[in-house]
Amino acid sequence: MREIEVIIIGGGLAGLSAACSLGQKGKEVLLLEKSDYPRHKVCGEYVSKEVLPFLESIGFNPFDQGAVDISEFSLFDEQGHRADSPLPLGGFGLSRYAFDQALFKLAQKSGCEIKKDRVTEVMQVKEHFLVTTRSGDSYKAKVVLGAFGKRSHLDKTLNRPFMNKKAPYLAAKYHVRGDFPSELVGLYHFRGGYCGVSKVESGELNICYIVDYDQFKKYGDLADFEEEVLKRHPSLGPVLSNATMTFDRRLAISQISFENKSRSERGMLMLGDTAGMIHPLCGNGMAMALTSAQMASYFVVQYLEGYIDREQLIESYTKQWHSKFGNRMRASKVFNYLFYRPRLFSGGIRLLQKLPFLLPPLIRLSHGHPSDISLAKQKS
Repeated sequence: MREIEVIIIGGGLAGLSAACSLGQKGKEVLLLEKSDYPRHKVCGEYVSKEVLPFLESIGFNPFDQGAVDISEFSLFDEQGHRADSPLPLGGFGLSRYAFDQALFKLAQKSGCEIKKDRVTEVMQVKEHFLVTTRSGDSYKAKVVLGAFGKRSHLDKTLNRPFMNKKAPYLAAKYHVRGDFPSELVGLYHFRGGYCGVSKVESGELNICYIVDYDQFKKYGDLADFEEEVLKRHPSLGPVLSNATMTFDRRLAISQISFENKSRSERGMLMLGDTAGMIHPLCGNGMAMALTSAQMASYFVVQYLEGYIDREQLIESYTKQWHSKFGNRMRASKVFNYLFYRPRLFSGGIRLLQKLPFLLPPLIRLSHGHPSDISLAKQKS
């Protein structure tokens, strides 16, 4: 059985950026990911600039990958009424295809070993973990980080409570070529859901929407739903009707849940969507994934170097997670409540049109500040 310091399960933004951080600190890291790179994923592909200090600390500049600078936000109700605001901190648009691939290469350069395999079991035995994969490999690790996404077979294996609760949402994503301001991220409310539009590095528009499955199942498929709902939206419709899809097919995921999740499970630290999903309307899931990786990596280094014990590792990460994300998670639930009540939401849009100074503070509620735990500044 092979022994290793850190095993990361899942190679999305959280897993890859944690691998980069830990590898650059001289830690032995094995990342296990079930899929190949590069690949597209269902994702809003807008990222708040709050993560730039962390990305800089691991040697990653999104604008070197062609990321689009985004500074403006527009919010639309289902009648097409809109409220506009500059983004207080700003953001950037970068596809997961480009983002994950660049982080994958950086993680390898940082000394991390990345292996395509599916983890089937994780057991904590005293101060170590035993990790088993589908290929039959077994590992012994000091630390395991869970970054395996929104909903995984491991969640079921671990008996995580949210798996027994209703997961009523479906999300879809594709890219199009069309006319849309580069500096803008638009969020469009429709009956049963909302759709985000922003530009990515290729010059294409990322179209990503989430809908209550009970609303969606009234239609035959994704194409029918878009024709009957999205293209009939007075503001979103013209964007989509005058655009050309560049994907061979739409990407979709179902059984999306926003139920509470634990930040640690049987001694593992959970990162990104594995620790908790913010409602996509806040445009913050990618930033949260990266920030959670930053926090976890810092505390893992402290643990491996003997400054804290395992109990303190779990406690410190959990407290920091709640400090960073607790308020924005609560705010997202309030915003989501309003989105699914059209009259109330439209009334809010009219209020924001009259009092536009109210929108930037609302945006701040769902966004963080530039990261204040820079691994580059920590003692080795």
